[in-house]
Amino acid sequence: MPLPPLRFAPILKSRAWGGRSLAQFGKPVPPAPAPPTGESWEIADLAPPVADGVSRVHGGPFDGRSVSELIDTHRAAMLGRASRPGERFPLLIKYLDAAENLSVQVHPTAAYAARHPGSHLKTEAWFVLHAQPGALIYRGLRPDVTPAEFRRAIEAGTAVDCLVQEAVRPGDCIPLESGLCHALGAGVLVAEVQTPSDTTFRVYDWNRNDPARPLHVEQAMDCILFGAEQRLAQAPITGLERANAPWSDGLRTALLCRNAHFAIEAVEASPSGDAAPISCSSDGAPCVLMLVRGEAVMESEGHRPERLAAGDTVLLPADLAATTVDLSPGAVMLQASTAGLGIAPDAPRAGERSA
Repeated sequence: MPLPPLRFAPILKSRAWGGRSLAQFGKPVPPAPAPPTGESWEIADLAPPVADGVSRVHGGPFDGRSVSELIDTHRAAMLGRASRPGERFPLLIKYLDAAENLSVQVHPTAAYAARHPGSHLKTEAWFVLHAQPGALIYRGLRPDVTPAEFRRAIEAGTAVDCLVQEAVRPGDCIPLESGLCHALGAGVLVAEVQTPSDTTFRVYDWNRNDPARPLHVEQAMDCILFGAEQRLAQAPITGLERANAPWSDGLRTALLCRNAHFAIEAVEASPSGDAAPISCSSDGAPCVLMLVRGEAVMESEGHRPERLAAGDTVLLPADLAATTVDLSPGAVMLQASTAGLGIAPDAPRAGERSA
């Protein structure tokens, strides 16, 4: 029997750089004096040693079941063409609230992960939900920076000066390949789609001097891509506005990001209210919907209609009951898919360090 869309309880993560803004997206952020919240893990299936790394269904016939349990009992229906023996859910879905700068960091390349079993590939993409005026992200090193120069800059505390700075605005999508040195700047709130890993190597932490947040310079230098290896031009910052996507049936859709692990599309409903309902298809592999603006009504055959609000995340299993989503005027929804992509048998697994 086809499975219904699945919603999960968010897993909140306190971070030194976090804030309280995720409350605006329906997350149960604790007020001060509790530590700031930096991340909401929407769909996660990370094995130990990651703490609190597995999502549980919230509502519906599978309420309280973990995503791992569902894959154990309904593997073909959950994963379809994305299923590999012994593998877990192939994506990690998050919201991030950067009230302060994240560390300057890098995630392991496939080559590094192959040589170091405890480390794991982490390719990701950010979709900007809010950006304060003048807010920046840091993506890649300037093309003229050499490894020796960057190491000297790390030692001098000037690593940021070697990075490419980009001003961002809501609706931008920033692809980040594993091995690309980067940082999310203060005043930016994003939705994040990534491979299922939490391995991060820091090279600079804005002089926080927090013993719980050590640097990993040697590991990072063994992973960082330099010069043309970074392929920044081949993976530009995109977005609905930047793509100039056409309207059809009151909707416009743009492919924002595509790599070997996932693809992200954005769908926007016309402000005039003439958007046609979207007929959902997982195309034989799991797909994740993130409503990032406005409201929607989701209807699935055999189940009661559900109202969605900005910040809600839904997993469409590979074997999906007939489902439609009706977006409110001006609403925006992201679709993260693994269908038709080369999810490798050695797809990344959970790591042990966070941003």
